[in-house]
This record gives sequence, C-alpha cells and structure tokens, in this order.
Amino acid sequence: MAKINVLSKDVYQLIAAGEVVERPSSIVKEMIENSVDAGATSITVEIKNGGSTYIRITDDGCGIERSEVRKVFVSHATSKIAEKDDLNSILTLGFRGEAMASIAAVSKVELLTKAEGEDVGTRCVVHGGEEIAFDDAGCPKGTTIAVRDIFYNTPARMKFLKKDVTEGNAVAGVVDRMAISHPEISFRFIRDGKQTLITSGNGDLKSAIYSVFGKEVASSLVEVDYTYENMRLTGFVSTPTASRKSRAMQFFFINKRLVKSATAMAALEQAYKNSIMVGRFPMCMLNIELNPALVDVNVHPAKIEVRFANEKPIFDLVYYGVKSVIEADRTVREADFTPKLEVICEGAAKSEKTYSAKLDFFKKKNDAPVQQVFTSKPSRDFWVSEKAEDYRTDVTEEPKKEPEPVVEKQTEKVTVTDEDKTEEIRFRLIGEAFKTYLIVEIENELYFIDKHAAHERMNYERFRAQSTVETQILLTPVAVNLSKDEFEALCDNLDLMEKCGFEAEPFGESAVLVRSIPSLAVGSDVKDMILEIAQKLLEHKTDIEPEKIDWIYHSASCRGAVKAGDNTTPEEQKLFVRKLLSMPNIRFCPHGRPVFIKISKYDIEKQFGRV
Repeated sequence: MAKINVLSKDVYQLIAAGEVVERPSSIVKEMIENSVDAGATSITVEIKNGGSTYIRITDDGCGIERSEVRKVFVSHATSKIAEKDDLNSILTLGFRGEAMASIAAVSKVELLTKAEGEDVGTRCVVHGGEEIAFDDAGCPKGTTIAVRDIFYNTPARMKFLKKDVTEGNAVAGVVDRMAISHPEISFRFIRDGKQTLITSGNGDLKSAIYSVFGKEVASSLVEVDYTYENMRLTGFVSTPTASRKSRAMQFFFINKRLVKSATAMAALEQAYKNSIMVGRFPMCMLNIELNPALVDVNVHPAKIEVRFANEKPIFDLVYYGVKSVIEADRTVREADFTPKLEVICEGAAKSEKTYSAKLDFFKKKNDAPVQQVFTSKPSRDFWVSEKAEDYRTDVTEEPKKEPEPVVEKQTEKVTVTDEDKTEEIRFRLIGEAFKTYLIVEIENELYFIDKHAAHERMNYERFRAQSTVETQILLTPVAVNLSKDEFEALCDNLDLMEKCGFEAEPFGESAVLVRSIPSLAVGSDVKDMILEIAQKLLEHKTDIEPEKIDWIYHSASCRGAVKAGDNTTPEEQKLFVRKLLSMPNIRFCPHGRPVFIKISKYDIEKQFGRV
C-alpha cells in the first residue's frame, strides 16, 4: 500500500494556485474584485506583454492596515466572511481567501497600501510565496499591487500561456465585463503603455456600455427594469433587428457578479423566439438582484458558476422582463446602403486616391465587364467612356403621343390602437414587386412588406388569440404515411393536436387519418403540414406543452399564409396593408424574419445625389 504523505506548504500552494491562476486574465479578475470589495471608486489596470511579465492594479479603496498586510498572502485568510453562516449571505465578489496566496505562489508580487488614518503606507514584497521585504512606503490611500513574471517558478505552466496578444485580449475582456457590471466605478485600462479604455464612473450603465463597446452597440440597446417575486432585473438587451451570430455579447450578473447561467440564457433566447431568426442571438447586459441566500456562489474557485435554490423564478424573471421590453419595441429594419466602390492603390501617386468601377450598364451579352481606373474622385458621369460607342444601337424615333393623364393613388387611413394610445396612419399603396413585396408610402418613408412573412405572423397571432381554434372538416379525410418514430411522436400528442384544431387518428401501423384542420390552414397541403408537425414533435420530445403548441401553430400559420409569387389584386393588397398596420406588434414572422424593411426619402435622395 502506498504511503500517505502530508504535502508541504510549497507543494500545496502550487496545487491551489492551479485552480485560481490559470492565466493573466484570472489574476486581473481576482485583483479587480478585491478592489471593488474595498470600496474603490477608481481602478487602473496596466499590463505588459499580455500580462505575462507585468500586471499592476491601482485603486482608491479603503486600503489595508499595516497589521493586516501579511495576512493577505496567507491561504484562507479573508475579511469577507468569519463563520459558516456567512456563506448564506455573500454580497462581496471575493470571500474564499485563496486568490492572493495563489498569485504570490507562482509570481513576484509587490504590494503598496495605506489605510485611512495611517501616516505612512506599507510595502510588502513576496516572491514565490516567500516574503522578501516589508517596510514603510509613501503612497496615497488605497492599494497598488504589481505582479511580475507569472509562473517564473513553474516553467511547465508557463508553456501553456498563449501569444501575448491573445492573453492581452483576455485581460481586456475581464476589464470590459467589470466595467459594465460596476458603472459606478471609473475603470482605466493601459496596455503596453497605451490607454485603451476609460469609463466615467458616473453610475450610468449606458455610458459604460458606450465606452466599452462603442456607439453602434449602445444605440441598438433598450433598457430593462423588471421586478418579480422580490427579485429585480435591470440592464439592457438588443432590439431584435440587432442580433448577432454568436452569444459572445451576452453578459449575466447576479448581484453584480459575472456568472454563467444556462437558465438565464435559455430564458433570454426564449423571450426572443418569434422575433429573431434561427441561428442569430440577442445581446444583453443584465443584472439579477436577489436575496444571496437563494444562490450558491461557492461552487467553483473561479466563482463564475452558481447554483440557484429554485431555477423557475430566475427563468420567469428573465423571460418576462425581456419579453415585455421587446414586445413594446416597434423598430423596423432599415435598408442598408453599403458602398461597393473598390479602392485600388497600386500605381497611384501617394497624394491621389484611385478608384475602380465596374461598368455593367452597356455590357454586351457574354462579355466581361469593362474596368476603368480613375484618378481622384470619379465625376458624376464617370461611366461614360470611349467604350460606350461599342454598345450603342440606332434607335428609330416613334411619332410623339400625347401623354396619358396621371391618376394619383389616393391615401388610405387606418386607426391603430397601441398600449391605450390611438393614432391614425395615412398610407398610400404604391404597388407590388416580384409578386412578393408590397410597397407602401407612409409620410416620408417607403415600406417594403414581405406579404408571406406578414401573413404568416398574422395567422400565428390569430391562433394564439383564440380560446378555441376554429376547425374545418375535410370533405375527404387525408391519410398521411409517417416513419415509425414520427408516427409514435404524433400519436403521443393527439390530444395536443386536437387543441390546435387538428382531428387525427391512427390509420394502420405507421399512418394517421386527418379528418379536420384549423380554418386558418384551409387550402394548405395537409400531408406536408402533418409531416412537418410530426418531425418537429419528434425533435422536441422533452419540450413542455406550450412549446409544442407553438411549433404546431408555426407550421399551420406558414402553410395557411399567402405565398411569395401568388397573385393578389390591388384591393386584396390594400385590405392586407390596412389589417397589418392595425397590428403594431407585428414586426417579425414566427421564424424571426423581418416583415417590414423601410427606406427613408432622405436615403433615396442621397443615393441620387440630391442631398
């Protein structure tokens, strides 16, 4: 049998350090949290070489009394808790008493601090867990900690560090997240001698977000402030039109502590369902304020994972808080006019700009586009060139005819009631493009309406509004053959199907016989609709009933909607627009695609050079 050894202090500290100190960014996180807990109103973070050789954090907090300084580097020494019951009411970011001891065990640390009322500050230097110096120092109230040469005594750990730019970006990410979780603190970040971030510390979260992420992100956010069962949700979420391709911009905080929460993430994305496209994700910076006894933050040394006493109230808080905000949002996606002019610098004088434009206007069939290079800014008629003559044809003038009188289309009026407010909207139906997009003029804007997406969402809202779904009995029942798995999934949900307006029954070993469908889906291909619903039910076996009902409504709404390319008369179009404009909550189809895209008169005139 192997002999049991009691590990020495040096070995134990290196093992403990491995849990807390993974890379420079984890050191910065722990030290900033200590500064926040010390009541700092200003924190400066400075790094060099990604933080691997130098990290310095300065705060104006309460400082550390001289008699307490040596305890900073002792394992499990903390000012945040004193007994086990304190673990049930943790409101500080730090509490384990491991961070500084672990950091000092694998680096060279110099601490300068001065507490309120002390005449002189204290300097303490620790290398690899061993005290090197302890003496007086001249410094202002607060604490400054410099960490040098991370993992200098554990080369095996050092080789796992990534490139300086990668480690530096990770540190920047930590500072960013701390800045938005504590807008009342002014953060300053200096990277290799260059200041890359400064926040005002005025307590305005929107201002902190602007400083960290820029104008584009800040302008696409809407504020959330929602209370539910003695909990409060505050912060910002993005409008549905400002979705992203990843979850990288989703930040959740519990009592201002950054956490990872699958519950909060699921609630957020569920709130955006039917308003955002599949594969796109909303942005959020949300803080959940709750009784600390209801959450366990003592799960992992990094303190980013938490457990809730009850997950459901957290889900409901986030879901209803976010849902109430995005349902009130009336933002319409605007058309994007991005310049496509290609800039070519080769062969041009340094003082001149050279532009390239492809000429497609007079292109002969099967000919490659002509390309010209222009020096300085192209003139208004830049597409006229010596090549143009090759593409002109003789035109025989026809006898002039008297112009037909122009009959201006009359404006229509529709009354809209939204959140107890009633207003009149005047619109003019311009027409239809590609048998798919209705073009409507409202004041100084043109709206392009996807008639299928709009009709699909209108059907979906009608389904949801009905206490009992209206059904239509089929003249001839329709038999639908399914795979064994689909057949089983559908048969397990026949009662649910009946709630949604479908009357179906097993027909043999792998088919169902459909006798009635929702009235809104009349005219649809019944077989395709049932096959789609069966597949969705199979994919989402464990989903709750409302979720399954949603999928059924989605399918029936889509199948019952007018299709792109379908012929619609001007009167049908006009009635359709009137109905759509009277439903101000409709901005997206059930799959998240936009119903409207608008172009302002100003944008059009800008394209024509009128403004």
